[in-house]
Amino acid sequence: MPYRTQGFIVTQSTGSKRASSKRAETRTSAQPTSAKRNETKRKPGSSRIASSKRAETKNAQNKKPGMFAQMKQVYKMTRESDPNIGWIMLLAALATLLVFLLIGILLHNWITFLLIGIPFAVLVAVMILSRRAEKAAFAQIDGQTGASGAAMSTLRRGWIVDQQPAAVNPRTQDVVFRAVGRPGIVLVTEGPTKRVAQLVNKEKATLRRIAPNVPVHVINAGNGEGQTPMKEVTRKMNKLENKLTQQEVQAVNSRITSLGNQNLPMPKGVDPMRMRPDRKGMRGR
Repeated sequence: MPYRTQGFIVTQSTGSKRASSKRAETRTSAQPTSAKRNETKRKPGSSRIASSKRAETKNAQNKKPGMFAQMKQVYKMTRESDPNIGWIMLLAALATLLVFLLIGILLHNWITFLLIGIPFAVLVAVMILSRRAEKAAFAQIDGQTGASGAAMSTLRRGWIVDQQPAAVNPRTQDVVFRAVGRPGIVLVTEGPTKRVAQLVNKEKATLRRIAPNVPVHVINAGNGEGQTPMKEVTRKMNKLENKLTQQEVQAVNSRITSLGNQNLPMPKGVDPMRMRPDRKGMRGR
C-alpha cells in the first residue's frame, strides 16, 4: 500500500507537471494574443495620425492662394483676351527703369537710382496688369444677366451693394440692382431702357416711402443708345455728388433692409390662418 500510495503520489506529481506544462504552453500561446491586443490598442493612435493628415490635406485644399498665385491666375485670364499683355508689361517696366537710369546718370549716381527704379518698374507693370485684367473681366461678363451686379461689387469703401437684385422681371430677365452710398441710392438696370422703366418706377416708389429724403439715381447699364457701358458704371457712380455722411449711409441701408423685406409678396396657396377641418373625414365616411 505505501508503494502504491507513493506511486499514486508520483503519478499525481507527474500529472501536475503535465498540467503545469500545459498551463505554461497556454500562457506562451496567450502572449501573442496579448501582443495583438496591444497592437489593437495602438491602432487608435495611428488613426489619429491619419485623421490629422487628412485635416492637413483639407486645410491645404481650403487654403487661399498666395499673392503670386493670384497674380499668375489674373495674368492667365488676361492673356486669353489680350495676348500682348506680357510685352506691354515688359516695355512699361523697361521704360520706367530707363527713366530712373537716365536721372541717375545726370546726377552721377546711377547705381542708387537703378536700385530705386526696380520696385517702381514692378509697380508700373502690376498697375497695367490690373487695368487690363479689369477690362478683360468686363468683356467676359458683358451681355450676361447679373453683369451690372458683378461690376458694382468692385466698388471700394463708402458703398453698400446688395448682392441680390432689388427687382427682377422673370419673363423678360430685366434686373435692377441697388447700392447705397454717400451720393444716395443708386439703381443700376439691365435691359432696354423703356422696358425696364416699370421696374424702376416701382422701386422708386418703395424707396420714397422708406427713405423719402434720400436722393435716388438711376444708371441704365448696357451698350444701347442712352445707356452706360458696363466698364464705366462704377466710374459714373463715383462721380456722383455726395449728399450723405457715412453714418447716414449705414442708417439708410439698415432701414431699407428692415422695411424692404416686409413688402415681399406672399406665396400663393392655402392660408393657414383660414384652414377648416374636414368634418366628413373626422366623422368617417
